[in-house]
Amino acid sequence: MENTGNVRPDPTDAHFRMEKCILNEKGQAMPSKVLPVPPEAFDAREGTAITWLGGAGILLNVRGTTLLIDPLLTGFDMPTLFDCPLRPEKVRHLDAVLVTHIDNDHFSRETCRALAGVCTAYHSTGYVAEEMRAAGIPGVGHAIGETFPAGGDVRVTLTPVKHNWQEGIPEFSFRTWAEEDYCGYLFDTPDGRIWLPGDSRLLECHLHMPAPDVILFDFSDNDWHIGLEGAVRLANAYPAARLVLIHWGTVDAPDMTPFNANPRDLYARIINPDRICPLWPGEEFTLEK
Repeated sequence: MENTGNVRPDPTDAHFRMEKCILNEKGQAMPSKVLPVPPEAFDAREGTAITWLGGAGILLNVRGTTLLIDPLLTGFDMPTLFDCPLRPEKVRHLDAVLVTHIDNDHFSRETCRALAGVCTAYHSTGYVAEEMRAAGIPGVGHAIGETFPAGGDVRVTLTPVKHNWQEGIPEFSFRTWAEEDYCGYLFDTPDGRIWLPGDSRLLECHLHMPAPDVILFDFSDNDWHIGLEGAVRLANAYPAARLVLIHWGTVDAPDMTPFNANPRDLYARIINPDRICPLWPGEEFTLEK
């Protein structure tokens, strides 16, 4: 898809937000355009900027502290519907890379290695950190529930998920796949609380989290993801949280449910639907105290 400039209509207009999602010739929901991430996305700033990079990838800039979550900037082994709006060589500085789990649309070894010259630290669960170190990436592992500083005034807590889909599949029987090998992240920032539930079935504890101001919201309709019904329950448990939609419209695989969801399906199902924030890849959402 051709990248375009940064001229954007009023993001509070509901019709405009709906038009950010189109259907391609295969019937797959996808963003209507892509915005290249500008160099100033890494500069010190007021407030906290959340930039969706496509797939599960997120760039956070918290008053100048820069974090990449599940970055897949290069080296993916499946066709995509658009080029990533951020190339590794365009990343100026990172306080940390955070990875939720081992799947290669979340843990890209090629991307992590490419960022080695500008990244201060790599964080994940204990298992993924072991795999990072085996790949020459200096990963630091954490337990579910553990909190660690990620630079500046950002505190990160690992939250529980259930996504150990490999368990019981013969080709993956070389190890035991535990729930704690996968995680979500809760970010406490000076501008508010941001929660990435991660790839997960809906858990009861997800409905009783410290109230987030923003949820980085995966609603892929798949048995090992939250699914549409679970997404509706989660959204309605936090009726004031803004919903930044991720994990949709990126991979050219219309028959694979983990990569397919349609943002339009949420509007009629949740409380306060105006809080849905479908972004173009490369577009910022700003959270200010």
